[in-house]
Amino acid sequence: MLPCFSKQIFGFDCPGCGLQRSVLFLIKGEFVEAFNMYPAIYPMILLFCFLLFGKTIKTKYSNNITNMLMLTTVAFILINYTLKFI
Repeated sequence: MLPCFSKQIFGFDCPGCGLQRSVLFLIKGEFVEAFNMYPAIYPMILLFCFLLFGKTIKTKYSNNITNMLMLTTVAFILINYTLKFI
C-alpha cells in the first residue's frame, strides 16, 4: 500500500487516510470494516457510479443529484477528518 506522505512529513493524518484500506476491505467483502475505516467510501462510490452511468443515461435532475452526492461525500470526509482529532 502507498504510504501517506502528509502523515510522514507532518505527523498527522490527511483527509484521505484510510481510503486504500477501506477499498481493500470492500474487495474482501468486509463492508462494515470498510465503513469503519473510511465512512465516506459509500457516498464516494455512489457519486462515481452516478457520474459513470449519468453519461449514458440522462435524467432530468442529474445536476442536482450530482451536487447532492458531492456535498454528501465532502461532508462525510470532513466530519470523519474532524472526528479523528477529537
